[in-house]
Amino acid sequence: MEILDQSPKIELRNLLVSDYIELKKSMIESYNGMPEDYWTEKEIKSLLKKFPQGQLCIEIDERIVGCALSIIVQSSKYDDDHSYTEITGNFTFNTHSENGDVLYGIDVFIHPEFRGLRLGRRLYEARKELCEQLNLRSIVFGGRIPNYSKYAKELTPKQYIEKVKRKEVEDPVLLFQLANDFHVRKVLKGYLDGDKESMDYAVLMEWINIYYVKSDKILDSQKKVVRLGLVQWQMRLFRDFDAVVNQIEFFVDAISDYQSDFVLFPEFFNAPLMADFNNLKESEAIRKLSEYTEPLLEKFREMAISYNINIITGSMPFKENDHLYNVGFVCRRDGSYERYEKLHITPAEESAWGIKGGNKIKAIDTDCGKIGVLICYDVEFPEIPRLLADEGMNILFVPFMTDTQNGYERVRNCAKARAIENECYVAIAGNVGNLPKVNNMDIQYAQSAVFTPSDFAFPVNGIKAEATPNTESTLIADVDMDLLKELHNFGSVRNLKDRRKDLYSLVKRKAAK
Repeated sequence: MEILDQSPKIELRNLLVSDYIELKKSMIESYNGMPEDYWTEKEIKSLLKKFPQGQLCIEIDERIVGCALSIIVQSSKYDDDHSYTEITGNFTFNTHSENGDVLYGIDVFIHPEFRGLRLGRRLYEARKELCEQLNLRSIVFGGRIPNYSKYAKELTPKQYIEKVKRKEVEDPVLLFQLANDFHVRKVLKGYLDGDKESMDYAVLMEWINIYYVKSDKILDSQKKVVRLGLVQWQMRLFRDFDAVVNQIEFFVDAISDYQSDFVLFPEFFNAPLMADFNNLKESEAIRKLSEYTEPLLEKFREMAISYNINIITGSMPFKENDHLYNVGFVCRRDGSYERYEKLHITPAEESAWGIKGGNKIKAIDTDCGKIGVLICYDVEFPEIPRLLADEGMNILFVPFMTDTQNGYERVRNCAKARAIENECYVAIAGNVGNLPKVNNMDIQYAQSAVFTPSDFAFPVNGIKAEATPNTESTLIADVDMDLLKELHNFGSVRNLKDRRKDLYSLVKRKAAK
């Protein structure tokens, strides 16, 4: 079975002069209330010359579908009562100062065709990261209130804002800004000429950079702390495929609300869909389950984009060339994905389902660095994580499914050992509950957890966080990449560096067809 790549490839990057033609098309479509008020090529070139890092765009299938423009200003030079013309230097942007302390938002837009994918949130998060990296005090901008004209006769701007906060009045622009941790600093009159929808009013919005320090220190652009979200999935009977998808989205939504970088699902979490095929032999039922794999992959990819989170899909049966494999997918938040495969098949999987072992051993690139994914039994073979560590893996994800506590302890103890041996973090996520109407899937036991190396910088027991056993839940944990760098070079012991390569070596061979 070949999986067709139909989801859009999303890239958030810095804007280039060569993007202007596509940028102009999107601006005209986006500014439906003011279609003639788009940025000229000369103005965009000026912004890029003065402050290239501050001009961000989102590209989908070679189309510029979103943009965020900004400058840096010195807050002491401008009081709160300013206009858009003043803050932009009459659109010359000579107000930009490399020595300023505030990132000032000039514009943000998303093409109407691509709204609903949370691309605006992605641009806002990128701005926040830039603000932190440049050690700026805050992000400030004048926000339109386009629905105010509908209520101007009965509400003052203050009353209107309060009703929007209480969701008694709908204003998607202001509500979006409030939802992204911006607060209203002041109501401005006459901010943007010609903004009839806002009745010439605007709200001065601000996001405070809590990491700001009064120094010239520039933060490293590479992500130092990665947030992991684990799903401890309750096995239960579902009404249909859509019900399973709804439950998946519930967890993705909940974990993404904590600004997590990854969400991990367990092995064969979709097994409840086999209930409809319980009249068949086990080997036939699992093949029927594999028919849901491609539709689930597409749903996962959509959610990775929409919720701006990297999703590790646990595992699902996958039919290829009449063979059945146990596979999963890393669905990146830019729309791309990669497949991983279970290499070692347990005797029960082989005898009951006829599953074959895969051949792919590869560390996977993500926006948080290289990761590895090993499905359940594979973590009990130390050679594979070591090969992945040699490729630069810093986080190992292990989706698993165990029916008894002794089976779980094998996975858990081996995962803890892999964290020590390979100087990496290991996250494991499993299923709980029971499935009385699905053969060979009756009971489950799990306690999802995040394990660390064993040294002074880490928890003394090597456990960063763990869930309550046998209870449906999520687990959120932050892991610090800088601690791994320090461990590699200055740890009490250095398992990777101190290997006797003069005596032994580990080599990845090309798999036989």
